[in-house]
Amino acid sequence: MRRLADKLIDLRVFADAEGRMNLSLVDVGGSALIVSQFTLFADMSRGRRPSLLKAGDPQRAEQLYEVFVQQFRARGIETQTGSFGADMRVSIENDGPVTLVLSTDEWPTRV
Repeated sequence: MRRLADKLIDLRVFADAEGRMNLSLVDVGGSALIVSQFTLFADMSRGRRPSLLKAGDPQRAEQLYEVFVQQFRARGIETQTGSFGADMRVSIENDGPVTLVLSTDEWPTRV
């Protein structure tokens, strides 16, 4: 959780004075909204309904979620959260045509 939190906090995705993605959340004095999303573990390989049979233990997931949130707060990032396991409606405003996929796994090569 610490590695992933540090990666997100230090990721340079905000524009600098020249418009380049060169500043981190810390650099811009940003805040975070961290919302759990268990549906990322849904299996859609068969049928028309997502299977959650292989999803992790909800109690363990909540513990990991809380540890992740605490990593942001420990770094001084103002952090808001959703309610774990609740139905929530979250609205966002995307700024830019960028989608990033992050992993804590070591990559043997860089693409």
